[in-house]
Amino acid sequence: MSHTSSPVSALQTVVESTASAGAQITAAFPAPPTDGIDLVGPFQIGFYGLAIGLGILAAYFVASRLWKSRGGQPENVFDALIWAVLLGIIGGRLYHVFTSPDAYFGEGGDLSLIPQVWLGGLGIVGAVALGSVGVWFACRRYGMKFGAFADALVPGVILAQAIGRWGNWFNQELYGGPTNLPWGLEIDTSQRHQAPPLGAGEDTLFHPTFLYESIWNLVGFFLLIALYRRFAVKQGLLTWTYVAYYALGRFWVESLRVDEMTKSTQWIDIFGIEWRLNMWMSVLLFVLALGMLIWLWTRRPRTEVALAEELEIYRPGQGPRGAEDHGLLLGNEDDGVAPTTDEESTVSTTEEDSALSTTHEETAASAEVRETDSEETDPSLHESDRPAESSGPAEQDRPKS
Repeated sequence: MSHTSSPVSALQTVVESTASAGAQITAAFPAPPTDGIDLVGPFQIGFYGLAIGLGILAAYFVASRLWKSRGGQPENVFDALIWAVLLGIIGGRLYHVFTSPDAYFGEGGDLSLIPQVWLGGLGIVGAVALGSVGVWFACRRYGMKFGAFADALVPGVILAQAIGRWGNWFNQELYGGPTNLPWGLEIDTSQRHQAPPLGAGEDTLFHPTFLYESIWNLVGFFLLIALYRRFAVKQGLLTWTYVAYYALGRFWVESLRVDEMTKSTQWIDIFGIEWRLNMWMSVLLFVLALGMLIWLWTRRPRTEVALAEELEIYRPGQGPRGAEDHGLLLGNEDDGVAPTTDEESTVSTTEEDSALSTTHEETAASAEVRETDSEETDPSLHESDRPAESSGPAEQDRPKS
């Protein structure tokens, strides 16, 4: 294809100029000893999947601690992680398949390779995008504010990416172009590996782009942790900081890679600028993240009351307090008592007090009416017949004359 001839030709020139020099350099970063552990029959524990699994565990541990530090319940992270991981794997695989369609839909393609995730091929853009949908769904279901929860997740996510990138080393894939640098990566062609560029010899060393991205993500992890602990201005700021930071580093790393140079969707020409697809995607994500950061910053709280409201990590009536209230309601229902809210309880108490007061007043009024009726209807009782009020015991004992 005409639009790929220039990058491919340039790569071949680089390979030819570094091949002889690379043979005289001992690789500081050797090829992996193996890509997995063989089990019984066709089963194998792939180190690619193991690296991703370890990254997920690290993300869970970090996110749980950060979410708890803001007053959240750690079990929220586990609940959200289930949705995020499942949808993230699907999204990552779909992104890879549709941006690298030749191996699946092209000439000689094999559709049965699509579900074989363990062979490699998870696009981080698709994984984060669809994984975010899973997180949003969990937030709606369990009452967390999406911005606050996402801010607690992204430091763990970028740490997981730093660990997961080592899966590319075990699979000997996604490395960069030839290099004479002392940390150049050696490729063992006797194991499963990505096809090296044309003209590369067995002694050719390559940029370990997986290592570059892993270090970049590790630095980003400590940066995001520092920002999370020191600044809490507006929910979502840390999340879009992660997107901008990762996109910036990914653009640089992507420019070094030499995998799938002749892929039909690899090179995109826009306004005369010919870049790899993922380089353009990184630019798009960076611009989007920058716009979101500016928008969120302009909407930051400017009063103490607004800041206090912004720091609430659960929606009103949700969260730990909401869960306690919900459990109390369930307990009342189990005891046969109809659930009532605090407002309804106050109204009920006021109505009872009012009714009791009214009853006392009616009783007193009824007694006075009965006494008056008794005096008016009994004719035998006259003023002279009524007993005189005693002034004291001495007058009652005195004899009559």
